[in-house]
Amino acid sequence: MDIKQLKFLIALDQTRHFGKAAELCHVTQPTLSMRLRNLEDELDLVLVARGQRFEGFTEAGERVLAWARTLMAAYDGLQSEAASCRGQLVGSLRLGTVPLSSLNPMALVAPLSRQHPELCFQLTSMSSEQILDGMSRNKIDLGLCYLEQVEPDQFDWIELGATTMGLLYDTRHFQFDKAELTWEDVSHVPLGLLTQGMHYRHSIALSFSSRGLDPRPIVESDSTFQLVQAVGAGICCAIMPLHSGVESLSDYLRILPVANAKTTAPIGLLMRRAEPRSALAEKCFEEARAIFATPGS
Repeated sequence: MDIKQLKFLIALDQTRHFGKAAELCHVTQPTLSMRLRNLEDELDLVLVARGQRFEGFTEAGERVLAWARTLMAAYDGLQSEAASCRGQLVGSLRLGTVPLSSLNPMALVAPLSRQHPELCFQLTSMSSEQILDGMSRNKIDLGLCYLEQVEPDQFDWIELGATTMGLLYDTRHFQFDKAELTWEDVSHVPLGLLTQGMHYRHSIALSFSSRGLDPRPIVESDSTFQLVQAVGAGICCAIMPLHSGVESLSDYLRILPVANAKTTAPIGLLMRRAEPRSALAEKCFEEARAIFATPGS
């Protein structure tokens, strides 16, 4: 058994496809399949359910996969620790982020990248629940998410404040004569919203329902980019976070604040407390404290 076999197994879990897993690992598909079969032979277990294509992991495969993630985290931690001893911060920081908040993730990524040019970043858009689950399973190192369901005995976090909202619109298609809108104003506008199940969407629904309003969105998506595309096409306006920088994506985009519009929980940067926890994650978390403590960050 070697570390590459574990990487191949984890890549197969990430992509759920032999060809894509091979591409991710920069090997041919026959090589990846052969190395996984060698691992199965060594363990005397069937790990992968195979048909004409990938069909999932066996029960034994799921258990071995959990250990593979732990071993890979320990391996990455060892590499990061060695780099730290040399005065370097290298490796890949796995960062899970909610798709919409008043905090632009680049507020963290940009200063870390400037300070540590050898550092790489894997950014994944996820719900808060997925982020908490991903950290508990050691699939991600740090998470930017809403703090509504965070267990204080399982995570350390830096609270970053509430997310305030405004109405994003394209000046080629919509015009407003107010400096601030009400929820009643917004309810009469064709809307594009994040899909249900996200904390951000839940906060919007509560704001409408508490005022006896029930607008029907004409566009729903789990992609911020697609919502912005819909706004640019004149299909709708979208309720977006203030101070996220989304309006800078086009010369025609503007965002108007909505009165009394904010999420029901603040956002925060989280790190799991349980081991294994890489030196890379710990160092980035501590540097984040200084970054977010700086005025204007």
